[in-house]
Amino acid sequence: MAKEKKNRKQKRSVAGEIFSFIRCIFYAVLIALILNRFVLVNAKVPTGSMENTIMTGDRLFGLRLAYWNEDPQRGDVVIFHYPTALVLGEDTLYIKRIIGLPGERVVIRNAKIYINGNPVPLEEPYLKEEWTVRTGDYVFEVPENAYLMLGDNRNSSEDARLWEEAARESFAEAGREITDAEAKSLVYVQRQEILGKAWLRYWPTDHIGILE
Repeated sequence: MAKEKKNRKQKRSVAGEIFSFIRCIFYAVLIALILNRFVLVNAKVPTGSMENTIMTGDRLFGLRLAYWNEDPQRGDVVIFHYPTALVLGEDTLYIKRIIGLPGERVVIRNAKIYINGNPVPLEEPYLKEEWTVRTGDYVFEVPENAYLMLGDNRNSSEDARLWEEAARESFAEAGREITDAEAKSLVYVQRQEILGKAWLRYWPTDHIGILE
């Protein structure tokens, strides 16, 4: 009799441990889902378009909470849905720097950026090197509730300077028509397409740290 009680007690103990383990896994998964949905966005950088700020192969977290109570600002490095891919039913994430804000007129001329007719060009200390590729002339009229994005490595970045042409090519490959107005609109990133502000690099491990 005592042996049976001992066996039942041991079974209850094992069952309790299993239940406790399952409960821990459940809470861990739940927390991860909440973090991924509301707090963080995970991203891997496959190209050098943001060097030397972010290097090829870096992995980082973007902070979704950064824009809950305020709008993105010029100079922010953000993770967002690439507009053309989104329209075509795909989900491709890009990482670029915000250059133009809603309603602004942005002119690129001789590798300099001018905002709203200001004769003094935008200071860009983050650029990787001398800007010699696709240096202008470009004129961008940023729509309301949208942003203009460029990469820090201007000599090797597929950014807003190429997105109108890229949109036409992507639509052609998909067998879909696109109007001039639609192609031009896909140059800009809508506010709701911005997922978060690039925040923490966690790979490679020797470069872990908060992004400046």
